[in-house]
Amino acid sequence: MRVGLVGAGPWAERTHAPALGGHDGVAFAGVWARREEAAQALGGRYGVPALTGEDGIDALFAVCDAVAFAVPPDVQAPLVGRAARAGCHVLLDKPVATDPTAAREAADAVARAGVASLVFCTMRFARASRDWLAEQAAKGGWFTGRTHWYGSLFAADSDSPYAASPWRREKGGLWDLGPHALAALVPVLGDVTEVTAARGPADTVHLVLRHAGGASSTVTLTLSAPARAQGVGLEFVGEEGAVSLTETWDAVASFGSAVDALVESARTGRAHDCDIRFGLRLTEVLAAAEAQLG
Repeated sequence: MRVGLVGAGPWAERTHAPALGGHDGVAFAGVWARREEAAQALGGRYGVPALTGEDGIDALFAVCDAVAFAVPPDVQAPLVGRAARAGCHVLLDKPVATDPTAAREAADAVARAGVASLVFCTMRFARASRDWLAEQAAKGGWFTGRTHWYGSLFAADSDSPYAASPWRREKGGLWDLGPHALAALVPVLGDVTEVTAARGPADTVHLVLRHAGGASSTVTLTLSAPARAQGVGLEFVGEEGAVSLTETWDAVASFGSAVDALVESARTGRAHDCDIRFGLRLTEVLAAAEAQLG
C-alpha cells in the first residue's frame, strides 16, 4: 500500500514520518504541507516527493492508496473528504474536527467512497494498553471509571514543540486530550449518553459521564499542569475490584500499529472500532461538553 502524509509539523516529523518510513508493509509515497520549506525538509529526509499547494495535494492523492493526516482538526476534516473522493483510505489524527457538522460531512464522504478509515488515538494502538483495554472490556461488570490526562504544554517552563500550536492554544486539553480519554473509556463502559462539564484552573476541564451500560466515569484534562505532575492514569471499578493502568508508550510504534489496522480494514472491508464514525462520536461528545462550558 502506498501511503502519503498530509502535514509536516512537529507531530508529523516525530511520529507519522518515522512510522511510515520504517514500516516494512507499506511504501511511504510522499509528503504534502502548506509550507513548502517544511514539506521539502521532511520529504528530503525520507527521500520521498515533497508537494504543496492545491495542485500538490491532488497530485499526492492521485499516487496514493491511503493518506495519513497530521494537520489541525478543522484543516483535516475537509481534506479527508477530498482524499476519500480520490479513492484513498484515510488515517486521521484526533479529533476528526472540532465541529460535529464538519466531522459528519467527512464521515459521510468516507462512507460514500467506500474507503477504509481509522482515527489514531495512541492508547488504542499501543500494544500493552490496547490489550489491557480489550481484557477489561471482555470482563464486563464495571461500576465506574476515572481517568486523568495531565499535560504540561502550557506550563511556564515547557519547551514542548507543540506548545505553539494555535489550535491547541484555542481549544486546550478538552479537544487535544479528550479524544484519548474517551477512546479509553468507551470500549469498556459503553457509549456516552450524558456529559456534565466544569472548568478548573487555566485550560483544565472536569467531565462527569454517564455510559450506555449504566456505569459512570470522571475525566480530568489539562495542558497546563506543572511539569512534575504530567502523566496519564486510568482506573475501572467493578465486580472484580479496581484495576488501573499507568504507562507511557512509544508513539511511533503505536502509529505503526494503526497503519497495520488500516491496511487490514482496507483488505477485509471490515470497519475498525476506531473508524471515522467513532471519531465523529468523540467530536459530538466533546462539543456537548464545550457548549456547557460556554
